[in-house]
Amino acid sequence: MFIFPLIYLISFMMAVREVYKGRTEGILLFLIFGLSMYTTAMSVSFMLGLKTFIPVFQFFKEILVLSVLVLNIVNLKYRPRFHLIDYAILAFLLYTFMYVILPIGQQGFGARVLAFKSTSFYIVVYFAGRFFDPKTIYINKYFNYIVLLTIAAGAVLMVEVSMHAQLQLFTGYTDYCYYFFNIEPSGIFGLSTTFDSDSGLRRFASFFNNPLEHAAATLLALSVIAALYTRDDNKFKPNSVGLLALGASFLSILFALSRAPLAAYFLIIYVYALVTKKKYITNTVHVGVGLGLIYVIYLFTEFESGHNNGLIAVLMNTIDFSDPSSVGHLVQWVEGIMAMIAHPLGLGLGTSGRVAGSLGENVGGENQFIIIGVQAGIIALLLYLAIYIMFVKTSLKWLPKLKGKEKKVCMAVLLIKVGFFIPMLTSEVESSSYLSYMDWFFSGLFISMIMYPASAKLQPANDN
Repeated sequence: MFIFPLIYLISFMMAVREVYKGRTEGILLFLIFGLSMYTTAMSVSFMLGLKTFIPVFQFFKEILVLSVLVLNIVNLKYRPRFHLIDYAILAFLLYTFMYVILPIGQQGFGARVLAFKSTSFYIVVYFAGRFFDPKTIYINKYFNYIVLLTIAAGAVLMVEVSMHAQLQLFTGYTDYCYYFFNIEPSGIFGLSTTFDSDSGLRRFASFFNNPLEHAAATLLALSVIAALYTRDDNKFKPNSVGLLALGASFLSILFALSRAPLAAYFLIIYVYALVTKKKYITNTVHVGVGLGLIYVIYLFTEFESGHNNGLIAVLMNTIDFSDPSSVGHLVQWVEGIMAMIAHPLGLGLGTSGRVAGSLGENVGGENQFIIIGVQAGIIALLLYLAIYIMFVKTSLKWLPKLKGKEKKVCMAVLLIKVGFFIPMLTSEVESSSYLSYMDWFFSGLFISMIMYPASAKLQPANDN
């Protein structure tokens, strides 16, 4: 098991070496290989008796991101031009920072700082990518690293499935979570309820934090695979490694047994087919949806007649929101919405989401958008939604105009944003360092590329 903290440390040291030599894009080495297995690395370190070093290990990501941001700003060769999205993101950062300074809510200053980091630190990651010189980054290299990571995750998954046991049973996961986050073991398998399914089947996380992060990481991987192997003429030409990664991603999304990411997986494929004008895929999806609806009607009749095996029960309970997981989501959503209605300016940082959960005072914590609204109010929620929508619209606008690595980054950002939307309705995606940092770093790089496109035929965006 020591391989996981070893990879974490080596990826950090390699990234530091690259950054020290002036190649700040080396931060992606750590974001990809270090953060993907962050919790597993920390829990194994705890199991090996290195708990005094873990607080230092935990801050590697913030130190590296801030260092890269400062270096990129210092090394700017031109006066930066700002996009409308930049202003919106800065407004969100400053607005939520007010909730740290002002004594709003019942949480202490320390808890508010931790909640602010969880709610807004990804904006720092965004600007670390935003101030990159796009000409200096070899994007295919890092996209291929994500492809290799996807294959590795699939390999670990297959070992888990063959053993009928989650990796986290052997990594000290529960002891680490209890010691640092006050989260007690729960669920059928003694980990947490996120590793359980309503049918009693195991949900697998590979080397990610939990099955939800595993599933969402698969969405990111699928987006990158689609972008990497799509040529400028929109033809999808994967090599054998790419096909292997696609297979690994499909296995990952299946064995994570997470319904929202599974729906998002096929949504990414559908949106990809639309933007690349692949009618055979869109027609196949339309036929598949039609057949799926017919099948659901058939299952519903079987369910009503009393023939409710495990699969039928899971599907029907999902559709009518009667299973415990769906009911839990509904309760949290209603609770969060009622809190926003009663307190439109928010209850304060640390009252919803991961930090609030560790303090045992969570309000409406199973929806990324509601979590923001409960903590910082309607204004912050509207800003976040506006930023999200602007990214989708901007990437759709620029995708037909871009070529080469610029087009790859644009397509990856578009598909990641589309893919993450559904999981955001049922979880706090931004609390995952790997998902959030990768998403926002590429988002910042994308805006940098369209403000200073490499092609002389393209004009910089004038959206400010």
